[in-house]
Amino acid sequence: MTGRKVQEAIAIYRCYFKDEGIGKVDFPHDVPTEGFAGRLTIMEHCHGMLDAMEAMVADGTPEKMEKVFRWVGFIQGCLWSQGVFCLDELKKHNRS
Repeated sequence: MTGRKVQEAIAIYRCYFKDEGIGKVDFPHDVPTEGFAGRLTIMEHCHGMLDAMEAMVADGTPEKMEKVFRWVGFIQGCLWSQGVFCLDELKKHNRS
């Protein structure tokens, strides 16, 4: 997956979040989600990650890109688990 492809995936996910009226939130990293975070909070956290991901892609260092790829996987896992995209759609988002 290239930086350009990551940016395309970010655009797809941002469009989904905006169309659904999902805001942005930075969920605490030291709090488990069980019994605390519902679907909306999880989606808001994913939406909030996109701006930071764009900055990491712009940086372009191997370390930042490695982190971006982990974050893409996290967001895709959340989107799949919430029934937003099927696995075939998510695979297409990754392909050049």
